[in-house]
Amino acid sequence: MNDVLSKLGSYKRLERDAGVTELSEILSSNEWITDESVRTLKGDILSLIEDCERWESRQGGLLAASVVLKASDEWSVVFGDEFGERLRIKALELLSDDEFRVRLQAGEVLGLLCISNGCSVYEKSREAILGIIKDNLERNVNDSIKQSDHTSYLAEKLATTESVISEENSGAGYIDASQIFHDTAGWKGLDTGMRCLCCVVDGCGVEFDTFVDSDFLQLIFSTLSHTNRFVRESAFQLLSSLVRANPSDGNARPSIVKHGKELSVALGRGLADNWSQVRLAASVATREFLLGLTERERATFFAELLPKMCLNRYYVAEGVRLYSQESWRLFTQQRGKELVETHICGMVDYYIEQTTSDNHAVREAACACIAELGSKIGASFVQPYVLRLLPALVTCFKDESWPVRDAACIACGNFVKCFADECRPSMPELYRLFFGNLSDGIPSVRQGAAVALVNVIETYGDTELTFVLEKATEGITKIKEQRDLSTKHEGLEARPAVFGVVKATRDNDIELHSNQQMYSCGSLAPKLKRGGGCMHSDYRKPTEPWEVADGFINLLGELSRLPSASQRVSDLLPLVAETTNAHHYTHCHSYLETVWKQLPRVAKGCGKRVFKRHLELFFPSLFYSLDCGVLLTSAAAGDCLCALRDYVGEVILKGRVEQFDSRMVSKLNSVLTH
Repeated sequence: MNDVLSKLGSYKRLERDAGVTELSEILSSNEWITDESVRTLKGDILSLIEDCERWESRQGGLLAASVVLKASDEWSVVFGDEFGERLRIKALELLSDDEFRVRLQAGEVLGLLCISNGCSVYEKSREAILGIIKDNLERNVNDSIKQSDHTSYLAEKLATTESVISEENSGAGYIDASQIFHDTAGWKGLDTGMRCLCCVVDGCGVEFDTFVDSDFLQLIFSTLSHTNRFVRESAFQLLSSLVRANPSDGNARPSIVKHGKELSVALGRGLADNWSQVRLAASVATREFLLGLTERERATFFAELLPKMCLNRYYVAEGVRLYSQESWRLFTQQRGKELVETHICGMVDYYIEQTTSDNHAVREAACACIAELGSKIGASFVQPYVLRLLPALVTCFKDESWPVRDAACIACGNFVKCFADECRPSMPELYRLFFGNLSDGIPSVRQGAAVALVNVIETYGDTELTFVLEKATEGITKIKEQRDLSTKHEGLEARPAVFGVVKATRDNDIELHSNQQMYSCGSLAPKLKRGGGCMHSDYRKPTEPWEVADGFINLLGELSRLPSASQRVSDLLPLVAETTNAHHYTHCHSYLETVWKQLPRVAKGCGKRVFKRHLELFFPSLFYSLDCGVLLTSAAAGDCLCALRDYVGEVILKGRVEQFDSRMVSKLNSVLTH
């Protein structure tokens, strides 16, 4: 036993963990229980906990106490009530320890004592636990950073950073460094006090409901909206514990029924929090809250919670997204469409509000939800709100973040298809934005714009088709203007894009690297400007001619599926084939890759008889691409030949290749046999 306790007090975490394991094995056997061994273990645990010099010893003693409390339901019979009371008092004292790991373990010990002795432990400790939370709600950043050895660098930076930054920078989303500290730094006793209370609530179970009154909830609500994200996360975890346990009779707990409205509003704020960890904690609490209600009782809170739950199904953080999708299925019971239609006004208001969020991931999710309204919800329900939804999408269409622009582009295409008359007045501006995305530097954005434009043509017919094809002819021929040294990211930073934003390179001026926006390791995104970013020179490089042509090739591939457009698309095949022979610029292989991916689609849309008239025009560049040395382009060319073989027939394809150049037949055979 002495060896085990020595490990529990070790400086090394691995040895303390080993000591926990060994103590658990010893306590699992009743052979050790003698008056002497119990007395010795009690004394050794308290000695470790009362060590004033080393936090490792204090944590080790609390770990040993936790093992004892978990080992047997009759531990109090063995160790005595006196030991339990001393343990409770020491754990309360250590809730204010300088080391957060000690504070966390002390909270767990108090929770385990509640499991064994019931709510009497909380009754004796309530004033101290709630006092820690109340006393630490506010914090002086300068005093706090001086107390921690781990934040000396941050303290120095905060001391030299102006608290008020220039008006020019504030418009770009820059914020005070001290605010970053408040948002992301640890909050000493407040966060761990919340976690302790969470353990106590879990330990007391449904019996804790007798302590839930207006004053208690107001204290919890103040932490739910706290400036620090760790505190908010712990607060929602506590709220989840409060609403989790239900009486055995199946009825909702009195506190939930009495304070349900306040709880639902607080949960709604958490579901819309800027930090994904807080959103997830709020999502868990929301599920627990709704599970504690009958179906009829849930319906009274859907107006507040459904819009947030629905949007989170598209949220960028995978944990939040998947959990929200499961919760949606759980509570809507295949009636999701009906519930959205019932609460359509609240849904629209919330989605529009979220398109103005400072978080780019939220704006992207809002665009996806608005697109869903247009494609899945009955037109009669959405139509009254189109003139409000469309301007919100247009604003997102001009966003600095390309995922937001892409989502808004697809949503606008859906809305044009579903609400043609309402969208027609906005078409001049929408066309400008569609064509802007069609020539964007991001390939997926160009593809999304092509899909959206096809929806427009499908909706408005031949007049729009003529206009778009004229633009296509003009755009594809632009490749003749391409300079020899094309650069995919000319004038932009060489490092990878952050949050969909690529910035222009600048001179190494020290002023450009001082007093700039701070980032946290857990942040979702910097605060990008919401409007006017589509053509913002700092975030979008000038379009290369080959990128314009590339976008229109994607458009031709999408158009070829429309029977009304296939013949007119086939008329552009000679022009497309001509552009594939231009290999003078650096990124010709990227353009060729797109052509070979779209050519089989165009062929099927045009029909065999029409396409075979143009087939040989593409052979020079197809065989050039096979040997170009760029693996993606070579693979795309090989896949294209295989697809054409399947479509027009192997005999016909080989015959045409032999007629073109008999030396290429062996190369074709090699491609087709792999």
